[in-house]
Amino acid sequence: MAGRFWLLAITLAMILGPVVPQENVCQAPAGQVGYPGVPGLNGRPGQKGDRGEPGLPGRLTGIRGPKGDEGEPGLPGMPGNQGYRGPNGPPGPPGEPGENGPKGKVGNIKDQPRPAFSASRKNPQRIGTVVVFDYLITEDSAYNTQTGRFTCKVPGVYYFVFQVISSGDLCLHLMHNGNKKMGFCDNNSRGLLQVNSGSSVLSLAAQDQVWIESDPQSNKVYEGKEADSVFSGFLLFPEAGH
Repeated sequence: MAGRFWLLAITLAMILGPVVPQENVCQAPAGQVGYPGVPGLNGRPGQKGDRGEPGLPGRLTGIRGPKGDEGEPGLPGMPGNQGYRGPNGPPGPPGEPGENGPKGKVGNIKDQPRPAFSASRKNPQRIGTVVVFDYLITEDSAYNTQTGRFTCKVPGVYYFVFQVISSGDLCLHLMHNGNKKMGFCDNNSRGLLQVNSGSSVLSLAAQDQVWIESDPQSNKVYEGKEADSVFSGFLLFPEAGH
């Protein structure tokens, strides 16, 4: 065994020769790069890779297909907010007539309101062009002897009449809420006592006012006590429901 070992060592020494330090050895120039080898055979298929991220949507270049079949109804959604009230619909057909109600009580004319007044001029006065009749012949609080105005308390149709004594030219107007309803003029150039009279029927609402006015240019109302001027009014019939 030992002999074989030494034989192997001597053989290696003869092949390799004496060991010379690397710096004293002359190196040959590097050889040229060889030609690429022939492509090798395809390797075995690798394992399946992980699923990648979704790609960007592609451009729609195809023709739109036909509408699909209607799907099954979904579950009812939550109620929405209440909308605005819509316009009123047309009236419905009339209903069946109801039963007759009980017969009402017989009316009594004594229970109906009957406002009426009559006033004369005892202490002649005027408020602007308003002719004031300061003395009430018929007591009725609807006529004011301080302002010369009648104020309606019971709506309805009224009759008004006046007879005013003049001592010269006189034009009078029956006023309703500031509007001239009727005009009456009397020429009296001789200065004699004459009667200027007129009347009218007016439909009045509550708080309407009626009075007599004289024309600023023809206002010769007699101011003495030899004859009386009178203004009267009364309700002909009240408005329905009163």
